[in-house]
Formats: sequence, structure tokens, C-alpha cells
Amino acid sequence: MKILVLGAGRMGHGAAFDLVHNSPGVETVTIADYDLKKAEALAEAVGTSRIDAHHIDAAVHSDVARLMRGHDSAISCVNYWYNESLSLAAIETGTNFCDLGGNNYVVDAQLALDDQAKAAGINIIPDCGLAPGMVSILAMHGAAKFERLDELHIRVGGLPQDPQPPLDYQLVFSVEGLLNEYIETARVIRGGKITEVGSMTEIESLEFDGFPPLEAFQTSGGTSTLPDTFLGKIKELDYKTIRYAGHCEKFKTMIDLGLCSSEPLSEPPAHLLPDEEWPQARVAGAADGQSAARSGTQIIPRKVFGKLLEKHLPADGPDYVLVRLEFVGTRDTSSAAESAIRNPQSAIRRLRYDIIDKYDPATGLSAMMRTTAFPASIIAQMMARGDVLERGATPQEKAIDPEKFVAELARRNINVNGSWL
Repeated sequence: MKILVLGAGRMGHGAAFDLVHNSPGVETVTIADYDLKKAEALAEAVGTSRIDAHHIDAAVHSDVARLMRGHDSAISCVNYWYNESLSLAAIETGTNFCDLGGNNYVVDAQLALDDQAKAAGINIIPDCGLAPGMVSILAMHGAAKFERLDELHIRVGGLPQDPQPPLDYQLVFSVEGLLNEYIETARVIRGGKITEVGSMTEIESLEFDGFPPLEAFQTSGGTSTLPDTFLGKIKELDYKTIRYAGHCEKFKTMIDLGLCSSEPLSEPPAHLLPDEEWPQARVAGAADGQSAARSGTQIIPRKVFGKLLEKHLPADGPDYVLVRLEFVGTRDTSSAAESAIRNPQSAIRRLRYDIIDKYDPATGLSAMMRTTAFPASIIAQMMARGDVLERGATPQEKAIDPEKFVAELARRNINVNGSWL
């Protein structure tokens, strides 16, 4: 198998590592990035002659198509807004394609390419990271253990091992992805119907053994296509992000103050930031070399806030990833069926899946890299082998065999611990 990885950031590193070191069926890996030196450094860090580095501008369709040709699968680890055009390049070149997702509207546009993908004989599978991604396949794995599933509650979070104030959080993926999760609406199933709820709401407390108090709250994107897949089959489905207790209230205050707004501001007060901090170029003709900010150029609060988060939040320290899925429904076993005759409620069971993953000092890979990039690598290889349930542009929970997928996770020491409560 020949696999292309687009993007040489954290997740591109994780995908390339898995393809080279955990995947005996992969012959060659191509890592491509706009910054060729970054791609070359990643190829050297992965440490094998079976990986090649290339320059690519993901916005240039002809260049992407040229690079894709000859690969069995491509994994997008670039920003989500490229994924629709990358999917079109995959159709043109007959290359299987998956990505890390991040935006419901982009995913909808990709899934609308189903007929074209079928005609090309390929798979396009969006949202193949952690959440959405791995948890969607685990949802199908757990649901299969019930005769009737009534509820599914998904909780996922990446946490620093050494949390630092004020947010007790570190950057483990792109700021743009984080802000999207925090400000866009979340799709859930309530009372058997799909509805939307605001992000950063419905805070709850939860516990994992060995961890301080934690909280979980609504965020966007984590359910991805699951509400559509489970519509008419389940009464309640939701997804919440896990953080250390207190994080949500602090961050939501900044959202409420408008710091995540994409509405432009003009003539910002000069004292807010020194010239060099404004993420804008200087404007031609500004008097006395004034910066864009001070000469009246419009400023996007979200862009400024994102730059400040990148500057002030820690990044890439040792981390944990926590995953919990709780299923509630009727399990049809002989003992449960017999007891249900006497008491219909006695057959209702609750199943919990937990994953606790952590930074791996032996490889230098963070838990977020392992649990986000490894699933995408697994799916890319399953597509290349023809190991999927159907061709076309398809949600991962419909295309991927959950038993095979969970076995591949275990082979990488990402272990799903199931227990009946």
C-alpha cells in the first residue's frame, strides 16, 4: 500500500508514524506540506527510507491531484476547509480519502459526493479522527450488544498531565478547530428527534479513577453523522467535551465578551496590543509606518484571540485522552428475558466503555496524536485493502467494521475497557 499524508503538523506526524511503524502492509508513505522543510523534518523524525517529503499547496487542485495519483489512500491532516476540494481531487484520481473532519457543513458537502465516489470506485470517509471518528465506530460496536438501544452518551477530552492556570488546558490540535467546537451549535437527539443545543452549556461533573474533579459540556462536531444514523432508533444521544473542572465557565466568559467573534472591528484602541502582535500585515500608505491595526484596518477578534491562545497556552506537554461512552437499552439474554417477564424494567442495562490513553515517552507521541491520527491511519489502510462495508462517500460508522477496528486499536495499545453497570 502507498499512503499519502497531507499536512506535517501534530496529526500528520502521528499518522506517518503509525503508517511506518505499526502497519506492515504499508510499502511507502508520502508526507506533504506547504512548508517543505517541515515535511522533510517530519520524514527524518519518523526515521525510515520508506517516507518521502513533498511540497503541496492544498488550495491548488491540479497540484493536489498530481500528488494523489499512484496512492491507494490519502489522509487529510490539514485544516477542515480544504476537505471538500481534496475529496474532489480524490474522485478525479481514484484515490481513497479520509480526513480528521471538524465542521458539519463541510462533511455534508463531502457526503453529497456519494454518487461520484461510487462511480470512481473509491471511499470518501470524513471525520476519521478521535471525536468524531473513533467514538462513532465505538458507538456501533457497543450498540450491537443491545436488542434495543435507548440512550447513547459520549464524553471525550484531551487534558494536560500538568494543568496550568488560568484555563488548565494546553493546545493539542489547531486553535481554529478548538474555537469551532466551542462556538458552533451541537447536534443531539432529544426525545427521538434531532435538535441543536448551544455549545458550552449543560455542564455536568464526572469522575475517572486517579483524576481530579472533571466536567463535561456541550460542544459542536463530536456527534458528526451519528444523529442521522441513529434517528428513529434511539431516544437520546449527545456528546460532551471533558475538561478539568472550572474550564468551561472561564472560557465561556471570553466567548460572551465577543473574543471569538468573526465580525470585524475597525480602529481598535492602540493600547490593546503592540503593533507586532496584530495578526495583520502593515498597510501600504499608512502614515509614519503605522500598523494595520492603528491605521483603521478592520480587525477580526477571533483571529487576535487565536493568536493570543497560541502565544500564552502551553502546547505539546505530556497529556491524557479520556473517552467514555455509556449505552442504555435492553439486552436480550436468556436470564434478562426471563426476568423481564416478571419485571419489564429488569432487562434495561447500562454499558460503559472507557479509554484512558496517555503520552508515550518512548515514541514522543501525545495521547491526542495516538487517538486522533492512529484511527485515521487504520481507516486509510482498511480503504486501501478494500476492507470496508461499502464504496462511496459514507459516514465511518456505516463503512467500517467495528470489530476489526477495535482489534486494530488494541494492537496499538489503545484499549477499550467495557463494563456492565
